[in-house]
Amino acid sequence: MSEMDRLKQIMDRLRGTDGCPWDREQTYETLATFLLEETYEVLDAMRLGAPGAHREELGDLLFQIVFQCRIAKERGDFDIEDVMREIGDKIVRRHPHVFGEGRLKTADQVLAQWEQIKVEERRGKRDGSMFAGVPPALPALLKALRISSKAARVGFDWPDLKALLEKLEEESEELRGALRAKKRAAIQEELGDLLFTIANVARRAGIDPEMALQGANRKFVDRFRYIEERLGREGLTMAPENRERMETLWQESKRKLRKTSPGRRSPSAGISGSAPRRARRATRS
Repeated sequence: MSEMDRLKQIMDRLRGTDGCPWDREQTYETLATFLLEETYEVLDAMRLGAPGAHREELGDLLFQIVFQCRIAKERGDFDIEDVMREIGDKIVRRHPHVFGEGRLKTADQVLAQWEQIKVEERRGKRDGSMFAGVPPALPALLKALRISSKAARVGFDWPDLKALLEKLEEESEELRGALRAKKRAAIQEELGDLLFTIANVARRAGIDPEMALQGANRKFVDRFRYIEERLGREGLTMAPENRERMETLWQESKRKLRKTSPGRRSPSAGISGSAPRRARRATRS
């Protein structure tokens, strides 16, 4: 028996008449949060580069998939065999250069072909837009990356990174103008344009902007925790009147944490290996 068959039998037992009361009560709606949490835990394990944790979190994510497939089977919608068959057929269909005739030499050629195949697949569907497959619930920065990647694959893109950086300066100036005018709606619009342009800069540089921002968040929290700890030892509190001391400790934290961080890597460089290649493949959907 394969381990997949064993996992399916475990799920069948959990959802069976004499199974687990909690598991039997679950629905698509109640499982949604767990699916999201497990996905982020996989990403965190990948970032840490810990094989044991990565393996465990992938297992937790796989269990959520098996769980949903079991519910779908009970409803008469589909089962996990249908899911695996459909994704297998799709991958083979979208890789004619591997499973059919002809060969492609570069990842960019593969992505261009991938998008053209998807265009053909969308013909006749109610929403035939190439953006129809971008999940509405994606985090906004990641969504900007996905949208701009799809547009770029059909040739709608800045000619080079230099032109994109000029666009970044243009959007920054427009945001400054909106801030000077103190017009909330304009500020929101220009800030959105700036963030969208930043996502495009990240794409052209081969960086995942969501991972980059997550790294910046972690860095800020680490440094701020250092300030909290030091102020506590000095009998001081986090308060505006201690701003000068907080700034001094902030600069100190930058020096010390940079020196002591074990296995330090750029949070925006993907998990490992070539950042540009991984960033391109991460947005292929």
